[in-house]
Amino acid sequence: MKENTPHSISKSIFQRSPWVALFALTAAIAWGWAYPLIKLGFSEFGITTDMTGNKMLFAGIRFTISGLIVLFMAQATRKSLHVKGFAGWGYVIAFALVNTTFHYACFYIGLSHSQGARAAILNSSGVFILVLLACLCFKSDKLTLRKSAGCAIGFAGVMALNIGGGDSGSLTLLGDGMILLNALCSAFAGLMTRGLSRYVDIFAGTGYSLAIGGILLILPSQLIGGTLPAVTWAGILILLLLIGISTIGFTLYNKLLSCNPVGKVAIFNSLIPIVGALSSCLCLNEPFYWKYLLAAILATSGIYMINKGKK
Repeated sequence: MKENTPHSISKSIFQRSPWVALFALTAAIAWGWAYPLIKLGFSEFGITTDMTGNKMLFAGIRFTISGLIVLFMAQATRKSLHVKGFAGWGYVIAFALVNTTFHYACFYIGLSHSQGARAAILNSSGVFILVLLACLCFKSDKLTLRKSAGCAIGFAGVMALNIGGGDSGSLTLLGDGMILLNALCSAFAGLMTRGLSRYVDIFAGTGYSLAIGGILLILPSQLIGGTLPAVTWAGILILLLLIGISTIGFTLYNKLLSCNPVGKVAIFNSLIPIVGALSSCLCLNEPFYWKYLLAAILATSGIYMINKGKK
């Protein structure tokens, strides 16, 4: 109970600006590297673009193990695993569906039909959707001229991905469409994170959402014949790295969102499309197009403008 008092929260390491910056930066860089790692994982496990069940199984294994690790860490550090009542469990399951199951089902399908660099930049639209939704849902978040301009510039960056077309990529339903649905899920999950802390400790809630969401990916994958066609040591290593990214990224990000203004944390997400695009070009030997740089600059500028001047 003491942890939730205004005085104690103000003393939390997760609200001290240098630590907020370090933790948010760590999560953003980690998530940026997930783009090439997932595509490399598909290759190592023999998962092709038409293997939807296999993608869901791959994602489900990643998030289930990650969630169990977070729950173990929460218990080891004496965090309460208790969820408050039936309504609390309902909220946790809803959060798991949005934050993990729907979110990453869309993400894995979309990424397998898109270039990693393109998907990384396109996924930044989730930040702007989150800002607009926060203005609708929270009285403390006002839709100012600066926020409106930032969102417009950010969405212009997303649209810049379609300049030229051809080999550099064009709008597709299974590629861009699923990545945009993933971004929408990410934005709604960002809003729901604050409500999660009313029912359960945020670390435990993160663990539950990852584990439950992962299981809800594995179960339907088995109904449609999901398997891992090939298992290699390199594939296992990649899977372990992705589990680490989920464990670290979601634990830090959800905790930061639960006790800081959305904008103070979201500004660091401007690094995700940059890290994701560069790491994809480097690791996957994807061709680099100048429109990627233009789109990343516009997306980053939009996020910066939205958060400029926030305390």
